[in-house]
Amino acid sequence: MDRAKNPFAPGAGLQPPELAGRDHLISEATIDFERVLRGRAAKSMMLLGLRGVGKTVLLNRLLDIADKKKFKTAKIEAPEGGALPALLAPELRRILYALDLKSAAGNSMRVAVTTLRNFAAAFKLTIGEFEFGIEAAPGTADTGDLEQDLPDLLVAIAEAAAERKTAIGLFIDEVQYLSPKELAALVVACHEIAQKGLPFIFIGAGLPQIAALAGNAKSYAERLFSYPEIGPLPPEDAKQALIKPARQERVEFAADALGAILKITERYPYFLQEWGFHVWNHAPRTPITKRDVDAASPEIISHLDKNFFKVRFDRLTALQQKYLRAMAELGPGPHKTGDIAATLGVDASAVATVRAQLISKGMVWSQRHGETGFTVPLFDGFMKRVMPKLLPHKPKSRGGKSETS
Repeated sequence: MDRAKNPFAPGAGLQPPELAGRDHLISEATIDFERVLRGRAAKSMMLLGLRGVGKTVLLNRLLDIADKKKFKTAKIEAPEGGALPALLAPELRRILYALDLKSAAGNSMRVAVTTLRNFAAAFKLTIGEFEFGIEAAPGTADTGDLEQDLPDLLVAIAEAAAERKTAIGLFIDEVQYLSPKELAALVVACHEIAQKGLPFIFIGAGLPQIAALAGNAKSYAERLFSYPEIGPLPPEDAKQALIKPARQERVEFAADALGAILKITERYPYFLQEWGFHVWNHAPRTPITKRDVDAASPEIISHLDKNFFKVRFDRLTALQQKYLRAMAELGPGPHKTGDIAATLGVDASAVATVRAQLISKGMVWSQRHGETGFTVPLFDGFMKRVMPKLLPHKPKSRGGKSETS
């Protein structure tokens, strides 16, 4: 079939041709945006899910909706290691210019500019000069304590937006990579803004452990945000994610082909796009058959192994890889931490640090105390392919070299 007409779009954060199964969440968020613009209370939101469920796609769709509703928006992706002030300050400066600084700047606007300048100085950030002079005033967002200064800054900018009869939308992807102090500061800021009834909404996205991390940062976080869980698509929605784009190009999927793809991908949106894309390119004609799916699947799996899975695997130490291989030996999971250690031939305490490192890297997560699961769907199969044999872990003596180094 014509590859130039292939409608499927596999990739990180790429908008699929059919965003199936997310209509209710998008509708609820759109209502929240309308409420904020009307001065009504609305909860901020944390989108939770494993890799490949389409969190970034949803975040970008909600950002687009907010932009169309004339929100002043900022979007960043949190990196590992924490750099929230450096990433956020330039975006907030851009928002202040979007609020039309030169047009009869009122008191709230002047306070916001001063506060941003103080914040940048306190955290030694370079954000560029403003095109008109406003005297810096000490006492606001200038302590160097992020949990105190970030709320001051976001409140000031939200007050400037209120003065301009608009609203602020802050979008952060990969929230799990924020440091505990950064996450606490963000939660405090959202809390203070909500208490003041200012026109502001926060939409975050990340791995499932964010709910627990936010709750650990501040106990009231569980009441401050909604935490919609983004998972695999229901079977009918997964089928529509394949059928609708293909049908627009006058291509059909046979029923058994759809069944085969849904089984292999476990209905995860990213993998649906990968299979849709590669099976389309492999199939000689419509309808796409199960034979086409079976013929293309080994090449698709090889492609994922060399790209999607490998980039995560290569970031790990030898012992971290071995720990994940032990998890894979037990199946998709989640698994009891003690069972994983036993599979490695050690006590759980001997690999507790390794587990903590893997959680920090976003490779595993703990749904319940004492359980560990992969954050990347289908990763158990990859681990068995890349490490066919599981070798027991032999801890080094105190004088020996550690496998974690």
